[in-house]
Parts: sequence; C-alpha cells; structure tokens
Amino acid sequence: MSVLLEVTDLYKEYPLHGGVLGTRRTVHAVNGISFTVHSGNSLGLAGESGCGKTTTARLVLKLLQPTGGVIRFAGRDIAGLVGDQLLAFRRQAQLVFQNPYEALNPRFTVLRALLEPLIIHRIGTSAAQRVGKVTDALHRVHLNPPELFFLKYPHQLSGGQLQRVVIARALLTDPVLLVADEPVSMLDVSIRAGVLNLMREIEQERSLTSIYISHDLALLRYMCTRTAVMYLGTICEIGPTAELIEHPRHPYTQALVSAVPDPDPEAPRRAVRVADSVPTPFHLPPGCPFADRCPEVMDICRHVRPLLHQVGSVEVACHLYPDDAGQSRESASSAQEAR
Repeated sequence: MSVLLEVTDLYKEYPLHGGVLGTRRTVHAVNGISFTVHSGNSLGLAGESGCGKTTTARLVLKLLQPTGGVIRFAGRDIAGLVGDQLLAFRRQAQLVFQNPYEALNPRFTVLRALLEPLIIHRIGTSAAQRVGKVTDALHRVHLNPPELFFLKYPHQLSGGQLQRVVIARALLTDPVLLVADEPVSMLDVSIRAGVLNLMREIEQERSLTSIYISHDLALLRYMCTRTAVMYLGTICEIGPTAELIEHPRHPYTQALVSAVPDPDPEAPRRAVRVADSVPTPFHLPPGCPFADRCPEVMDICRHVRPLLHQVGSVEVACHLYPDDAGQSRESASSAQEAR
C-alpha cells in the first residue's frame, strides 16, 4: 500500500510582539511532528483543545505555511506549489469544516454554493452538466429529491442537512484526501451517527484517504485506522486506533481514555489523575511536555525530550518504555540531542 501523505519534522510557530516593553514571544503550535498516511487509510488526530490538531490539518492542506519540516503529498513536496499546480492540489485535497453554519455563504443558494468548486476547477463543459453533477452529489449524501434543495438558503436547512451539503461540496472535485475537522461536533447527538455512517460509506466506495480531527475517542475508534494523540504540538503516541484505546501506553493517552464515560457502572475503571496546570505554548519545557502533569514523572522527563519509538504495535514518546530493540531511551534521547 502506497504512502499518500508523509509529514516529516513539521513545525509551526507564531511570533507575537506586544506588551509595554515590546516583549517578543513565540507560540509553538506544532513542534516537530512526523507521521504517514497510506492510501485508503484514515488517521485520527486526538487531544485537548489547543494541542495543535487543527493547525496540523491546515498545514497539510497548505492553508498555512510551515515554519519548518516537509509535507509530501503523493511523493511531492507541496511547499513550492503555486498557480495551476496549487489548484490541482486543492482539487485532490478537500476539507469538511467543523461548523456547517459558517462553512456556506449565507447569500448563496445550495445550488450556487455547490456550483462554485465546479466553476473554479473548470469541471464540466456546460451548465447542464454541472447541475447534473450537483444533483448526483446531493443524492449521494441522501438529500432527496435533490431539486428540492437547489433554491434553499443555508438558514432554511437543519444542521444535519447543512453538513451533508458541506460533504457534497467537498466530494464534487473527486478528491483523494479528505480532512474532517470535528465533523459532527456542532450536530445533535441524534443525527451524528447518520452523518458518520454516510462519510464511512463514501470513503469505502471511493477508497478515500482521510484525516479526522476530534477530541471524541469513540468517533475516532469508529472512523479511523490509526490515531495520533497530540499534546502541546507534539505527538505522544500513535498507532492502530483499537490498540491505542484498549491498551494506552503514554500517561496522557491513559488519562484521555480514562475520562471517557462508561455506560456500565459496574465496569472496572482505572482513574488516571493529572495536574490541572497546562504549560504555556510560549515557553515549552526542555524535557517531556507532559512532565509537569504526569503521575509517572521521573527526573529524566524534566531534562530530556522523549522520542517516538516502537513499543509493540504503537509508537510512544515516553521514557517509561524501552524500544523493541531494548535500547535505553535515555541514551537514545541523549544521542538525538548531541546531533
């Protein structure tokens, strides 16, 4: 299976200037992450608000320019894409927005909103052909009969209908990569399952590669082949979603999993308690970003940043675990610092 998306040592920093003395500070939004997504697979990005999930997605879609690192799409570095090359990339990589109420122009009818990507990407040779593609797209997202929605404005639709329109618009360019940023967080619980099932059906039919951003581990378990857990702009654990949720290694992943409510009150649970204080993204600690909150913290954690390394079927950035080759994490991290 080929690699569609490869991210290597990706950084995104935001310099800030202000204050009475004109103090310069830097927000480390994404801090040296690496991952790959194979064609036809789905990757979940999990973590607390502000951990860098959405920034990562925007970097992957070239909506932001990275401070450092490389993003390769189908083997090609996207950093230098401009003009028609950038337009071709936009056609292949599409985004499903978190808030469907803000994703559509309130002055456009549904038909006008869905014709827009076809016009921009010069898809279809006539107006009738483009309307036919819009009809097919609305039918595919179960908005039937499609003609009933053509002249409706966003405020005349429900949240679930709006999100289906947004999904239809994303699919009109026949993308190979779909990025969904909290795709059902703004919807009622009663209609979330229907939208997720729809997206899963479409992915399987079209062999889409996808990235899901969510703090909902149940959603990621249902939708994603692999999941990466992010904390303060870093990846602390990544691997097969089921394995990562059922057997979390990193203390932060354990805390996230333990916070998920269990419908069975008699089920045994291991509560993982962490400190409430979160380090500021302006001044990251020199060692593990999670050290100040970790219940398993050791002295090395405060001085040496752990590297992602293989532990069974997952990769973990934690000094608690030696890698599968038995190498000491302290020696490996010290060697990395020396380089």
